[in-house]
Amino acid sequence: MKTNQSKTKSRCSGAIAVNGKTAIQPVDACNDALHEVGTVDPAESKARCHPPRTATEAADAPSTLKRSHTQRLREVYRSAGWPYQDVLEIDLLAAGLLKRCNSDSGHPLIALTDAGIAHLAQATQGHRQARSAHETLVDKVAQSMLRDGRLVWTGLSLRAKVSGESEELSRWKMCQPDVFSIRNSSRQEYLEPIVHEIKVSRADLLGDIKRLDKRAAYLDVGGQCWYVLGCDRGGFPIAKANEIPLECGVMVLQNNQLEVLRMAPKRMVSQLPFSVWMALAKATPMPLAELAPCQEGLGFARGASPAN
Repeated sequence: MKTNQSKTKSRCSGAIAVNGKTAIQPVDACNDALHEVGTVDPAESKARCHPPRTATEAADAPSTLKRSHTQRLREVYRSAGWPYQDVLEIDLLAAGLLKRCNSDSGHPLIALTDAGIAHLAQATQGHRQARSAHETLVDKVAQSMLRDGRLVWTGLSLRAKVSGESEELSRWKMCQPDVFSIRNSSRQEYLEPIVHEIKVSRADLLGDIKRLDKRAAYLDVGGQCWYVLGCDRGGFPIAKANEIPLECGVMVLQNNQLEVLRMAPKRMVSQLPFSVWMALAKATPMPLAELAPCQEGLGFARGASPAN
């Protein structure tokens, strides 16, 4: 009996049995062997070993993919399609979100499949929704400060001094509070700077709490530091007050109202650092015109604003 007649195929496994012995070969070798014995057409064998994914299958597959995979998809979409040839690319090819192709000159390229574009669009939409919730809460806090007659800034980059064990170990750190406000006063000792950090994701909050330098920077530029928490899909706050460090106050948005769960300790700030003044001079505070015409439901649920 001829050797090629004793060969049997194993679909998509890369296993070829020759004279009763099994050898594990790459998928391409499997295709070549199948084509050699003439049992399967080359195009058919390629389709069997690399079956195309439907949109539904590709939508289910990326459940194990991480943010880095989505970022790579975005990079490939914006690029000329040159392959990276790394683990991320292998994962995306296996998930059916990327495909291999050739340029007109014959150079290998990669491109997003229809499923890859759908996955990228879904991830972008989720990011927009999360960002929208964050921006909405930032706006509510800023409007509360405006109603209290304070000067309010959002999106600032402030230079803060983080203290070390000694003066020599102290260092400077840039921080970006979501909302920064001061009283509208001509005397520095009456300014009472306040930092509000907005969190609408529990994972983001827990990661932020671990960043001691960031919190120390907020406490350096503000006499008070508040964590303002959103709610999850079930309508419950993303964290309890006892999960937030004691040096910070806690507010939560419930029923479209800002409720104080724990007051923030006050620290006397005799004067703002020069670097903070420079940042405020370069930025523009929120104008009173941005105060929402409908004030109902935007205030604090219990008593007056803690800024007073």
